Amino acid sequence: MRIAILGLLIGFAAPALAQDVQQGASLYQFYCATCHGVGGAGNGPMSPSLVVRPADLTTLTARNNDVFPVTRVVMRIDGREPLVSHGSSMPVYGDFFAGTDVATKAETGQPIMTSQPIVDLLAYLQSIQQ
Repeated sequence: MRIAILGLLIGFAAPALAQDVQQGASLYQFYCATCHGVGGAGNGPMSPSLVVRPADLTTLTARNNDVFPVTRVVMRIDGREPLVSHGSSMPVYGDFFAGTDVATKAETGQPIMTSQPIVDLLAYLQSIQQ
């Protein structure tokens, strides 16, 4: 009985997270490639006009001691950690990336709440790391 209850508690504590790399790739091409470039290298056609040059998104893991910086990426996209080049909370995207209805795992192992589009973008960004 105790084992069954423990199994149920573990199941509720760690829900399955649906990450869609293909959806993330589509979102990236639509919302991000103009500044960050089609391949994510930070060389999109709008990059020269921005106050802060867009990051090379293919090297996020390499520049973070081989750990993908989930928390920093989530907070940059959703505006909790604003960028000067975006004006503040990603005004280009409006409310599309807003929301905290989905939990994903931060690099520390702790959950971080965000939106499903950001979870999908995370999956795509992780897939393009060099």
